[in-house]
Amino acid sequence: MKYVVWILIALLVVLHQDVWFWDDPQLLFGFLPVGLAYHMVLSLAAAAVWLLATIVAWPVDDEEIKSLTKAKLPPEAAREAGR
Repeated sequence: MKYVVWILIALLVVLHQDVWFWDDPQLLFGFLPVGLAYHMVLSLAAAAVWLLATIVAWPVDDEEIKSLTKAKLPPEAAREAGR
């Protein structure tokens, strides 16, 4: 899943270079330039990707880390690490 997040980030970087809307005079809803609307959607997509990244890559709860560390480390090493 981590690689999916990296691919999505790379895709957002590529999509951010939007040379195709620079000279488009079209207005959406009569007032919103197409380029601005595109960047609004791109910003929402970036927020969704970063939310996914925090869900996938965020460390687990401190208490869970401590219990996992205590289970894997001998007591002397856990004491030296300050846990």
